[in-house]
Amino acid sequence: MVGEMIFRFLDTVKMFIDQIKADINEENLNELINAIQGAKRIFVMGAGRSGFVAKAFAMRLMHLGYNVYVVGETVTPRIDKEDVLIAISGSGETTSVVNISKKAKEMIGSKLVAITGNPNSSLAQMSDVIVLIKGKLKNEINDELSQIAPLGTMFELMSLIFLDGLVAELMRIKNLSEKDLAERHAVLE
Repeated sequence: MVGEMIFRFLDTVKMFIDQIKADINEENLNELINAIQGAKRIFVMGAGRSGFVAKAFAMRLMHLGYNVYVVGETVTPRIDKEDVLIAISGSGETTSVVNISKKAKEMIGSKLVAITGNPNSSLAQMSDVIVLIKGKLKNEINDELSQIAPLGTMFELMSLIFLDGLVAELMRIKNLSEKDLAERHAVLE
């Protein structure tokens, strides 16, 4: 049947979203929101597709009025103690993400938020706040899921969906409307 894999994929995404909703810990969510709200500046990072998720989240944070930077961009300034680094890595072992996070945490003293699928990872172990996003990690073996969502697809999608939900929550907290966000939207495009 044409479209069979698409329907299987969409059903799987729905199942993973339901799991994220069930797993949300209110205390952990408050820690995440407080880290963002209390930061002078927000730095986000990830490698590969997780990096794309980080950039999408950074754009929305900018639309919300936060002072936000993407690690690795040429206009990204030095991170300070009053800042927060949000690091996205499904495995929590991505070399570049772990090394940069370690530097921000240990050398600078910045607050560190890990968005990961691995609560026992190097990234999670050094973080102040851990957001656990369950999804098949790229090195996890699951033959059925690998057919419809290879490598880290589910982690990346679920991270994006969770972070977009967080944007809606931050909009509510800051009492902002879509019109407020649109006023910060790029016009040079």
